[in-house]
Amino acid sequence: MSSPTPEANVSTTGGVRGTSVEADLGWALGVVFRRYAKQSAAALEEVPGGPRGYQVLATANAEGPKRQLDLATQLEIDRTVMTYLLDDLEKAGLVQRQPDPADRRARLIVATPKGVELLCDLERRLRATENEVMGGLDDGERMVFRMLLQRVAQQANAVDPVANACTLAEHGELPTR
Repeated sequence: MSSPTPEANVSTTGGVRGTSVEADLGWALGVVFRRYAKQSAAALEEVPGGPRGYQVLATANAEGPKRQLDLATQLEIDRTVMTYLLDDLEKAGLVQRQPDPADRRARLIVATPKGVELLCDLERRLRATENEVMGGLDDGERMVFRMLLQRVAQQANAVDPVANACTLAEHGELPTR
């Protein structure tokens, strides 16, 4: 039995027959991203600044005290936005600004015990989100999926690096609807 030729799937109007939306990479990426984004936003809703607040808290905890400006640069957060974000995180008792012994004008960002406790809970919630989103895959498939997705993401980022959204907004380069 011979396999159909590519022409057999082309309609008389030039369109492709028999291709479902589920076979489209863009559709699949969009559906998975939308589900993950909704679930992770719900998991992070009590953190001031949402995902950005979580990133600040996680980085301050994992890497130790960092200067406010260095943290903003690392996370690609505009300096002004970082100031307001840290104000909110500090008001919630999740981080502290401490004087930098090497430069009295600078402040080091330190996770508080309350911040570390919340971070542990948030990490559990995010793992549950990942488990829910990738629930149709077994452990081996999840590992392969992550590895392949990271490789594709690194290649895509090398071609078209992710820019700071604040910088894009300043230059009017954010996409419009």
